[in-house]
Amino acid sequence: MEEPLVRPRSLTREAAELRAGDPPLTEYVERLCARVERIDPLIHAFVPEPGRHHRLHEEARALARRYPGPAGRPPLYGVAVGIKDIIHVDGLPTHAGSALPPGVLAGPQAVVVDRLRAAGALVAGKTATAEFAATAPGPTRNPHHPDHTPGGSSSGSAAAVAAGLVTLAVGTQTVGSVIRPAAYCGVVGFRPTYGRIPMTGVIPNAPSFDTLGVFAADVAGAALAAGLLCDGWERAGAGAVRRPPVLGVPDRRYLERADAEALRAYDAQVERFEAAGMTVRRLGFGIGFEEIVRQLQTVNRFELARSHADWFARFGSLYRPETVASIRQGQAVAPEDHEAALRAREHLRELVAGSMREHAVDLWLAPSATGGAPKGLHGTGDGVMSLPWSHLGLPAVSLPAGRTADGLPLGLQLVGAAGRDESLLSFAAFLETELAKRPL
Repeated sequence: MEEPLVRPRSLTREAAELRAGDPPLTEYVERLCARVERIDPLIHAFVPEPGRHHRLHEEARALARRYPGPAGRPPLYGVAVGIKDIIHVDGLPTHAGSALPPGVLAGPQAVVVDRLRAAGALVAGKTATAEFAATAPGPTRNPHHPDHTPGGSSSGSAAAVAAGLVTLAVGTQTVGSVIRPAAYCGVVGFRPTYGRIPMTGVIPNAPSFDTLGVFAADVAGAALAAGLLCDGWERAGAGAVRRPPVLGVPDRRYLERADAEALRAYDAQVERFEAAGMTVRRLGFGIGFEEIVRQLQTVNRFELARSHADWFARFGSLYRPETVASIRQGQAVAPEDHEAALRAREHLRELVAGSMREHAVDLWLAPSATGGAPKGLHGTGDGVMSLPWSHLGLPAVSLPAGRTADGLPLGLQLVGAAGRDESLLSFAAFLETELAKRPL
């Protein structure tokens, strides 16, 4: 019987089992490596690493010696995680999905990896990314339909979790690079409030937007990871849901960027929540959506060009055409236009935060992507459904919610208030349960 490509597994269950010693860590690593060897050649979620098996066994033995018994084992003891290949990991080269020499891109290990390793995690490997977390796609295939994109730019991270190669993977989002691939691959993606996880040790794309995020099979797994990785996380029930959330439905001109199938699923989800007794309020952004798009693109392109100024001057011929085009666009943006767009963003933040307070809205609801994963590997899909929330730096979660007629996953995006990540994830668990009662 052919082994399924889609097999997401619970992070919370795996972490508890490993801390208890069942399975033993060496057996777990052996199974992990065996599945990666069988499945990854079909989906290309990981950057190839010839010595992976030996490295992981060495690291597992060192971890087992440090924690010989269950008492005192850290929360992610032995859990294998995937790390997007723009994030520096000691002992592994960073390619960033590019043809540039890895030595040029090298840097100290990222703070996010320090925190994962301090929590007991093992790095299963680097996960494939679009070139420099921009638009030129990597080789990864969608485990649900291998002739479709997994989304991007955190392509390998989302696919690795969907395929059960790992139960936790780290990605980054500048515009839609966590939320969209999570939706395409049918897993949970969490992008915290901008700045909540330090970006030290991560190759920048557009620093005004770049945010680390995580992929897991369910909200409980994302919440476990968030509590270990986010600065200032409040654990003692701070985000616990004691009432249904008040939901905000944003401007229809923005929502209609989604295709008809995704919009029908979204409308059905909103109706379901209303029927379950939740309050739904329909609000606008305060300015036109096209203006939000213009602001983000101005900042994004300008900062991408600045981030790559030195490398592009030295190695421009090694960049892929899509990245070259974006950098050239950024080089044409005047510094005063970049500053004006950032000032306009601050005004928009005040408008949206004020609207949420005025109408007592806990969460915005939106499609996670414009539809199911497009066919072909020549692109990573459209990130426009994440664009306003990434522009504002607000925390967001993508929940698996429905499927297309072709069986491709769809996602529902939940967006919270800035800094209210704990509440967002608690509300997300509430809505995850509601969606599970009667899947669309």
